[in-house]
Amino acid sequence: MGKILITGAGGQLGTELTAALAQKYGNENVIATDINEKAAEKYTFCSFEVLDVLDVDRFSKLVEEYDVSTVYHLAAILSAVGEKNPLFTWKLNMDSLLNVLEMAKNGKIEKIYWPSSIAVFGKNTPMDNTPQECVMDPTTVYGISKLAGERWCAYYFEKYGVDVRSLRYPGLIGYKSVGGGGTTDYAVDIYRAAINKEDFDCFLKEDTYLPMMYMPDAIKATLQLMDAPKEDVSVRSSYNISALSFSPKEIYASLLKHYPDFKIAYTPDFRQDIASTWPDSIDDTKARLDWNWQPDYNLDEMTEDILKHLT
Repeated sequence: MGKILITGAGGQLGTELTAALAQKYGNENVIATDINEKAAEKYTFCSFEVLDVLDVDRFSKLVEEYDVSTVYHLAAILSAVGEKNPLFTWKLNMDSLLNVLEMAKNGKIEKIYWPSSIAVFGKNTPMDNTPQECVMDPTTVYGISKLAGERWCAYYFEKYGVDVRSLRYPGLIGYKSVGGGGTTDYAVDIYRAAINKEDFDCFLKEDTYLPMMYMPDAIKATLQLMDAPKEDVSVRSSYNISALSFSPKEIYASLLKHYPDFKIAYTPDFRQDIASTWPDSIDDTKARLDWNWQPDYNLDEMTEDILKHLT
């Protein structure tokens, strides 16, 4: 097996996935990359390289230099940040994916992981128990780029046999790093506010339900999908994946059990408009049947684990 390269390794998902890959395959077999050179501080245990994923020559050179066989392509501009600069968000999210797909098509790498998102869904998508295949009419440039990316992944698999795999992540919640500008980041920030004895101002309405997932479950699902035999991976666009679904009011209630004096206010902003077009819950039957997906954490278990580590 060749080495593993991760783009966007300095982000919320990248931080934990890179560590998990190094633990599983050995530090010497993992190369973390990020456009932010300060991300190197996180990666004393493995190789780190500064990489702009739009620089295809530099990207290709690193793949050859390190004998990379698998790329986890995480680098992207997320939903809330992307709305402030839509054209560059489209360029970065799409061109970088096509760079990786072309490398695989040309035999430079063997396997790709690329994350999609519930942002591919929209106002005409069924909101409850959203099925694997349905109407997808995203309203953000992030969601549009992810939907287009899904179609490119399926295209490169069908036309060229590229082994590319993907999950439609819900909102991801972790304690090891801050959020990266996503619409679901309130569910990361609220824990830090409670621990720091600060009041929390939520940018979503109290009854806004969104699919969520604790980071250990996200890592588990990602590794499980990448370990699955090729013949068991029947979805080459992106798999629905689900674990939790809750509202700000419910995560607040979970925190009150530990911090009874914690206070929250609700000041919805433009991110509420984005969240209102996303599903309340997700049907991930396909992932459960194809490669036996099953989450480990419910809301209260996640709260207890996060508080245990952060405090």
